[in-house]
Amino acid sequence: MELRHFYNLQEKGMLFEQVFDHIISFMNQQPQAQYKLMLGTDSQVHPRFTRFISGIVIQRLGYGVWACASKTVVNRKMNNLHERISYETTLTEEVAAMFTESHKTELINIILPHIYEGATFTIEGHIDIGAGKRNRTREFVREMRGRIESSGLEAKIKPDSFVASCYANRYTK
Repeated sequence: MELRHFYNLQEKGMLFEQVFDHIISFMNQQPQAQYKLMLGTDSQVHPRFTRFISGIVIQRLGYGVWACASKTVVNRKMNNLHERISYETTLTEEVAAMFTESHKTELINIILPHIYEGATFTIEGHIDIGAGKRNRTREFVREMRGRIESSGLEAKIKPDSFVASCYANRYTK
């Protein structure tokens, strides 16, 4: 697999281990808090290419976030909606796979001593699709949700998939 670089407003060119170190540092600031690690991808079709942005967001519920993104470009217009949604899901699965069992254990071990104080940790996969009657992506909900859940993530769709539909979306333009 190609080496993936991440960026945010403060740093460019981060490798995954640097991203992971930021997440560890963020969680160690308040180990007794409630955390959500959220991963998601969005895309935008441009005249000569399709840009995909995958976001990683660690949220301390009620107390802010640390986030970064990674860009993937496909050198053609991906107009087929199923193909594009499927590739978004694949990229989210690839980011999720970077979080090995030992990475997840390390994150859980931060909050573990504090679970009786209310500390929690969940990992979510955000998919930029919706189940509403007027949503063109509703026919893909079951398939994509199944893929995300088989990656060990809690699947979230619109309106609860803000990493894909808001954070990543901002960088696809």
